Amino acid sequence: MRINLNFTNKGQVAIENFSNDELIEIFSRYMNTLTKKYNIDIIVPVEVNQNIITDSSLIVMAENVKCDVEVFFKELGRDIKIPLKKRLEGKLDTVFKTEIIE
Repeated sequence: MRINLNFTNKGQVAIENFSNDELIEIFSRYMNTLTKKYNIDIIVPVEVNQNIITDSSLIVMAENVKCDVEVFFKELGRDIKIPLKKRLEGKLDTVFKTEIIE
């Protein structure tokens, strides 16, 4: 299952403070932590995420999904604000919208 994490306007401003590799690392780390709580395997393919900031989207692949995908990414959206806010002045609301492509 392919999932697009489409960044909101504020999310776009926040991710501009990071390199592409940093974003892949941050999202991978936070998703791996959440997979301990949720029964899902998540992969962030580097080859399709070469221009996250320009595309304003991060593509992830989910396998062995045995949980509510919407709930998983809603919690990720809350958790991911922590590292993004460290380089952003001001308030950070919703970082991304989840688009599930099966």
